[in-house]
Amino acid sequence: MTTSEMLIQKAESERARAARFAARKRVNRVALTLSLAAMAFGLFWLAWILFETVRLGVGGLNWATFTQMTPPPNEEGGIANALYGSFLMVSLATFVGTPIGIMAGIYLAEYDVKGWLASTTRFVNDILLSAPSIVIGLFVYAVVVSRFNSFSGWAGVVALALIVIPVVIRTTENMLQLVPPGLREAAYALGAPKWKVIMSITLKAARAGVVTGVLLAVARIAGETAPLLFTALSNQFWTSSLGEPMASLPVTIFKFAMSPYENWQKLAWAGVFIITMAVLGLNILARVLTRNKH
Repeated sequence: MTTSEMLIQKAESERARAARFAARKRVNRVALTLSLAAMAFGLFWLAWILFETVRLGVGGLNWATFTQMTPPPNEEGGIANALYGSFLMVSLATFVGTPIGIMAGIYLAEYDVKGWLASTTRFVNDILLSAPSIVIGLFVYAVVVSRFNSFSGWAGVVALALIVIPVVIRTTENMLQLVPPGLREAAYALGAPKWKVIMSITLKAARAGVVTGVLLAVARIAGETAPLLFTALSNQFWTSSLGEPMASLPVTIFKFAMSPYENWQKLAWAGVFIITMAVLGLNILARVLTRNKH
């Protein structure tokens, strides 16, 4: 091959490389444009929802909203009983579901990583994570409500706890798996027993991630309506007994928003604003904990 032919071949190769580079740049610009358009589309609707929530929700907030019971149609009142019912059931569900989820996550990450029981547990946990909440509500209705012939706050706690458990299990297992093996090996080399290593080393190192998972689980159950419709139902009056039907904020919002009465609709929007701000605060707190971890 002569020098001129080599130069021609090199020039053609450079042109082909430049053409491929230009094609990749065009594809990259198209993909970037589509991604930005999709992001803008999603942010537009999110901003609109938040704007309407604030605009309509703040107008329904007053002192009576937090101190009075849900009123009859066209009368003054508040949603104090619904706020209390939601707080009580969410708190108890978190108290019940969090230890179970953390202990199960520790078992999957530290004791039985590849065993048949661990594989089965992960499979069932994945099903619970993806199961619609209304299915869990129907299950608790069949097991608890129909057996005792009564809706109750306890049934609502059970349903919400069943939603908390798989979220905490998945988060705890993932966070423990991120702990460097060197920390465990160093503790074992010093003669520490396994339970001590888990409590003092691995779980402490993964503490921020585990707490984040718990907060995300609380944020999820705080707005669940379907499970409570089949378990706790609702109550027009204040009740502290978990053995009776109990009001909750999501169910009250659902009921009032579907009504034709203006005072109920205002209270529904006030409830939407309160629950949105609570969930937003929990998510921000979870982000802060995750950021501080790194």
